[in-house]
Amino acid sequence: MKILITGGAGMVGSNLSKRLIDEGHEITIIDNFWRGSKRNLESLGLKPNQYNLIKADLSEEGPWEEAFKDIECVYHLADIVAGIGYVFSNEGFIFRQNLKINSNVAQACEKQEVKRYVYVGTACSFPLELQLSVDSPPLLEEDQFPANPESAYGWSKLMGELDAKYLSEQGMDTVILVFHNVYGGPCDFSEETGQVIPSLISRALNSKDKNLIVWGDGSQGRAFVNVYDVVQALVSALYKGENSGPIQIGPDNCTSIKTLAEIIVKKIDENITIQYDLSKPTGDKGRCANYGKANKLLLWEPKVKLEDGIEDLIEYIRSERKN
Repeated sequence: MKILITGGAGMVGSNLSKRLIDEGHEITIIDNFWRGSKRNLESLGLKPNQYNLIKADLSEEGPWEEAFKDIECVYHLADIVAGIGYVFSNEGFIFRQNLKINSNVAQACEKQEVKRYVYVGTACSFPLELQLSVDSPPLLEEDQFPANPESAYGWSKLMGELDAKYLSEQGMDTVILVFHNVYGGPCDFSEETGQVIPSLISRALNSKDKNLIVWGDGSQGRAFVNVYDVVQALVSALYKGENSGPIQIGPDNCTSIKTLAEIIVKKIDENITIQYDLSKPTGDKGRCANYGKANKLLLWEPKVKLEDGIEDLIEYIRSERKN
């Protein structure tokens, strides 16, 4: 099939590109390299002649729209997101940019009569009051409304879901996947924009004073899902799950940041002391997924154990730091 992936040089996009290329599909990637990179694609063994790469800013209309012509499926992964510090310090920018990106991509799909549209949303779009502790009940898709996301990022991604819904109502096959906290390599592990697992790993590896600083008191938690499992869901969405509303992709258990930090320290250096910075933002207190809908429609369930995934990511970050 002819498939286009926005954000195809990011963590999820590069892994999805590799998988689809290996399966014989013709892949076009659009990325502006804000967080994605050619290095991500190269690290997975992909060569430039195996895909068509377009560097473009999807928040602005432009010649990139022509790439959607004759495309059978668009995976829309591109958005503005980063670690929690960046998200809560740049809410207006993130909200406006994601609205522009989502609208422009949906418009290009409609104009070029794309057959299938796979939109990736986020668990950050669920109401704040349903994410009050690590013991909060697993979220159901119908819990999204009445809406009350904590962050501008969550609101912007929810608007993208609605746009995908309208495309579905106009006759385009659409699949809406709502990701929980995805981790794995290749990824951004910088202090400014890296997300929680790679950021903690990088801090632990950098620690010269044997201290690991964790934002908040460590009681907040997330449902962490490995990029391998996420790609499994995305590939299933190529053939299943259309016009069924949002489908959560994530485990039904919530892991506290305290537990996460302890796993990382255990695997890197047990002499590292974990310290908590209560002045930093923590985000939602806890959430996880009832993935029953994904299991029913996509035959999906999480397979990679968190400790195994963290070990692999530690080795990836160690290797990248050497390079």
